[in-house]
Amino acid sequence: MSAVANSPSSLAIGERTEHSVVCLTAEGVLDANNSAELRDSVTKATVDTPSAVIVDVTALQVPDEAVWSVFISARWQADTRPEVPILLVSGSRAAREAITRSGVAHFMPVYTTEKSAIKGLGKLARRGFRHAQAQLPANLTSLRESRQLVREWLTDWSKPRLIPVALVVVNVFVENVLEHTGSDPVMRLECDGPTATIGVSDGSGAPAVRLPSPPKGIDVSGLAIVEALSRAWGSTPTASGKTVWAIIGPENQL
Repeated sequence: MSAVANSPSSLAIGERTEHSVVCLTAEGVLDANNSAELRDSVTKATVDTPSAVIVDVTALQVPDEAVWSVFISARWQADTRPEVPILLVSGSRAAREAITRSGVAHFMPVYTTEKSAIKGLGKLARRGFRHAQAQLPANLTSLRESRQLVREWLTDWSKPRLIPVALVVVNVFVENVLEHTGSDPVMRLECDGPTATIGVSDGSGAPAVRLPSPPKGIDVSGLAIVEALSRAWGSTPTASGKTVWAIIGPENQL
């Protein structure tokens, strides 16, 4: 089924399935008013655990570059199957560069054609992706429990060298949830090749923002530490609140 936008300013999303791969095609204008529709379509496409979801955004116009982050939001939705790879396709070099600048490429590769994306699936299948998730109570016991789980998971996945920095990151994220929201933190840890991603979700729509560094002295705020210790980090809105995430790799070992 092809996507046909009713007007140049509307959004249309088509879907078809080929050999267990769900292929979405987005056409029209993507903005803050309709981005949730695309996010939910991507999330829904992963539910039946296809071998992959490919989203062709070649015909999509995105006036505000920041709106590309909707794909990060889709990646962190509670209903998204994290084991299902999501791949983007765009025939526009400018769009691919904008997608990369927005941080989306940290979570999903971007290809020039659907054919090249399908060829890339073989490489993704060999990546050794692992993930685990836990909902924690909205009290201080979550700090100890989150660190314990991270240690256990990374040990089981043979990533002991990432444990020290991962413990610092998850402690900051869970502590911020307990301090600033009344939510039960939901922690997810993913391991993809040499990297690990720590994400902690809560029910507050207020983004996690690193405060400006003090004019004098050393900035020792939690998110400043996360920024210094990780490859990349961000705060991404979801349908139920937000997820704060950080990616760590071999260069971030303590």
